[in-house]
Amino acid sequence: MTTKSSLRELTYNVIGAAIEIHKALGPGLLESVYHECMKHELSLRDINFLTEIATPVYYKNITVATTLRCDLLIENCLVVEIKASKIIEPIAEAQILTYMKLLEAPQGLIINFNSTNIFNDGQKTFVNDFYRYLVD
Repeated sequence: MTTKSSLRELTYNVIGAAIEIHKALGPGLLESVYHECMKHELSLRDINFLTEIATPVYYKNITVATTLRCDLLIENCLVVEIKASKIIEPIAEAQILTYMKLLEAPQGLIINFNSTNIFNDGQKTFVNDFYRYLVD
């Protein structure tokens, strides 16, 4: 069962993985490179994840044909979107909130590898209504 405490620890470990990658490679590479490195680093840390999963949208008994793909769904409770851009655009925030809602994930994380410091300015955390139902 996911608790607020276990989710905090998981988020801390995922950010730690991103910091490890950023220390080794620095900023300036393509998003796809960081995505592959994150998959490898998460595997090394025995963190379960799904990648590039099609995110279904259901509406009035049909599945809407969409091309929504979540970068990473970690431990079935944390959505991670990987970016490599100068700034995190509002559309990226809307994107992660959409994935969180559709996947019923209580927390999301945007990691921007095109930053000087992942911990200070390279990540942003989001929570939604599912978070409040987690126990401490």
